Formats: sequence, structure tokens, C-alpha cells
Amino acid sequence: MKGIYLKFINFFKKIKSLGANPAMDSYEKRRLGIFNLLNFFAFISGVTIPVAGLFNSGYLPPLAWVVACSPALISGVVLLLNYYQRLQFSLLWYFVMYPVFTALVYSGSVDAGVELFFILYGVLAVFFLQKLNRILFAVVIAVACYSFIFLVPQQYQFVLREINFPFYIFNHILSICFIFLGLFLIKKENTEYQFEIISSNRALHKKNIEVEKQSEEIIVKANLLEEQTAQLTELNAVKNRLFSIISHDLRTPIYGLRNLFKSMQQYDLPGEEIKVLVPDILNDLTYATSLMENLLQWAKSQMEGASVNPQLIDVSLMITEVQQLLRLQAENKKVYLKTKTDAPVYIYADKDMINLVLRNLLSNAIKFTPENGEVSLGAAIKNETVEVFVKDTGMGISKENISQLFGNNYFTTKGTANETGTGLGLMLCKEFLNKNGGEIFVQSEIGKGSRFSFIIPKA
Repeated sequence: MKGIYLKFINFFKKIKSLGANPAMDSYEKRRLGIFNLLNFFAFISGVTIPVAGLFNSGYLPPLAWVVACSPALISGVVLLLNYYQRLQFSLLWYFVMYPVFTALVYSGSVDAGVELFFILYGVLAVFFLQKLNRILFAVVIAVACYSFIFLVPQQYQFVLREINFPFYIFNHILSICFIFLGLFLIKKENTEYQFEIISSNRALHKKNIEVEKQSEEIIVKANLLEEQTAQLTELNAVKNRLFSIISHDLRTPIYGLRNLFKSMQQYDLPGEEIKVLVPDILNDLTYATSLMENLLQWAKSQMEGASVNPQLIDVSLMITEVQQLLRLQAENKKVYLKTKTDAPVYIYADKDMINLVLRNLLSNAIKFTPENGEVSLGAAIKNETVEVFVKDTGMGISKENISQLFGNNYFTTKGTANETGTGLGLMLCKEFLNKNGGEIFVQSEIGKGSRFSFIIPKA
């Protein structure tokens, strides 16, 4: 039973698909399917009704047989034309021949009782003919035929209602059935087409959401790529800057020390001349040592995975240690170092990072303080933070230069004894303090000195 049902379904699918081609859209294929089904049923009725009429005892005039057989002829030709991809000609044939054949029957003085079919022709013309001029043409043909039959007075020789009433009733029922079938198939296909559009819209909406997500991902990746490009550009500039520093600034003190030892070996320099050369070489070596420490710390901070290792630190003790470390540099310039701390003062931070910050700030203060000047170091508790400061009586910094101190351009100036610098130290100070939750501040006035300070969370 299931096999018969499937064959039945496949047969009707083939009938509906007569004349369909890949160039048609879904709506055109649905309209063609309805047109084919209506003509198929009309063809069946055009075959079965005359056969049934042969077994009818009532009299039927010859033109009534023409009405009964005309659907088989007209709809058969339509299906054949559709099979050979002649859809436009089949539509013209359908909407011209059906009204004309019906009118011819009535014009032959036979009232066949099929006037309801004119309503069917008008309804189908509106649905199947898309262009307005074609719709008007089909409707005008149907109206003209109807008007010729019923508006022009004429005497019918044969009235089917009188000579064969059952067949007359059957014609009306058949007309109503075809009208209902046409409207039902149109409504059914339109509903399915609307559902198909809704499903397509949902799928399209889902696809649009996926495209939007992909676009957002592309934008994020593009932004990330721009950031990485900017970082690579910056790192390349840093690399060039560091190579320049290493090739020039580190080479100078080493060459100076080599030349000193070479002169001592070749010329047997007396002690007095050696003492004259040692301070300059010592200054260069002090700078080189500080530079190497900063470079190593910078390289460590740039390494992927470099992390902060906070611990409990006594800032007052660290200040004392840094002061002792740079005491020789201060003595060579005859700069007096003074300490002002509340002992002990504890913070919770990375010891190596804070030590580097203190060394850089104190070294810079000594560098920019003239002979017989003074540098003060101190630390004090302020609410939930600890302030550490380095104050000098040096040359001071202009407001324009202050804005460049902590940038990535490695801004630097010569010290009071022509000491050189790289600008790397203050950049590291800011970076290390940020990693430990601190901030750095500068107060300075030309000719009156500077005060560098930073705050850090207390333990």
C-alpha cells in the first residue's frame, strides 16, 4: 500500500514539474505546478464525462458533447506545450480557447449550464498571468464571451436543465469544484511559499549573524595585528636605539680604560699622571655600569613571561644601601648626600625593581647636581601608601622637557660635568613602578633643582 502511495505521489510530482527549468525561481515553479494540476484534472474530466454520458439515458445535443470533450482537447494541448517548454503559448491557448469554446456552444442555441467556468477563467488569469496587459487581455476575452452569451438576447433551442437535469447539475457541481480546487491550490502553494520565504529569511538572518560575528572577529584580529605591528615598529626602534648605545656609549669607557693601561705599559706613566686620568675613566665606567644594569633589566622586563615577585621590603634600609653604592659617584663630583627616612618603612613590592628605580633616581640627581650641591633621599608613610623622594639642588628641568622624560623616545641631556645618558633609566622606573602599583612624579624649577618622588602601596 505504501508503495502505491509513493508511486501516486511521484506521478503527481512529475505532472507538476512539466515545463519547469533551472532558470525559474521557486514561485514560478509553484505557479506552473498549479497550472499543470488544473489542466491534468480538466483533461481527466474531459475524458471521463463523455464516457459517462454514453451510459446516460437522457438526450444530449451535439454541442453539449463538444463542451464535455473540450477540456480533454484544450488541457491536453496545454500539458503537451508545457512538456516542450512552450509555457507562454500554453497560457495564451488556455485563456483564449476555454472562453471561446464555451461561447461557441452557447452561440449554437445550447444552454449547457457551464457559465460558472467564466468566473474560474477570470480568477486564474489574475494568478497565472503576471503582466497587467496579459491579465487584461484574458479578462476581456472572458467578459466578451460572457457578455455575448448572456447580455445579447437569444433563444436557446436546447436547454440542458430541461432535457437532462442530472447532467446540468453535474456541470454546475464540476464548475464549483474546479473553482474551489483552483483557489485551494493557489492558497496552499502561497502558504508553502510564504513558509519557504520565512525559513529562508531565518536561515539568512542566522547566516548574517554568523557573518557579523566573523566580521567582528576579523576587526578584532585586524586591531590586534595593528597593535602588534605598532609594537614591532616600536621594538625595532628600541633595538636600533640600543645598538647605537651599545656600539658607542659602552665602547668609550672600555677604550679609555684600555688606553690607560696601554700607556702605563708602554710609557711607564708616573703616579701623578695616572691620578689625573683616573677620575674621567671612573666616570665613564660608572656610567657604563649603570647603563649595563639598565639594559639587562630592560631586557628582562621585555622577556615574555617576566613577572613581578613582590615581597616585604624595608625602604629605609634600601635607601641606605643605594646611597652606599653610589657614594663614590657623589664624592667624585663633591655632591653631599643626605638621608631623611622614618625607620623602618615597609612596602610590598618587587625588590629588584624598586632597587633599580632608587639607583636611577639617585644617579640622575647626582648627575645633574653641580659641585658642592646636595641630594636628599627620604621615605614617609602617607595613608595607605609610602612616598619615596629624591631631591637635588641641581640645574632643574623645563616644563617642556618634563613632558618628554617618561616617553619612549629616550629623552636625555648632559649632566653638569658633561655626563651622558640614554633616557632608558626613567622609562624603566615608570614601567617598574606601574607593575608594582605605584606612580612617579616630578617637580622642578630651572636653576633651583628637582624633586623626583614615587608612591607605592605600603605593606
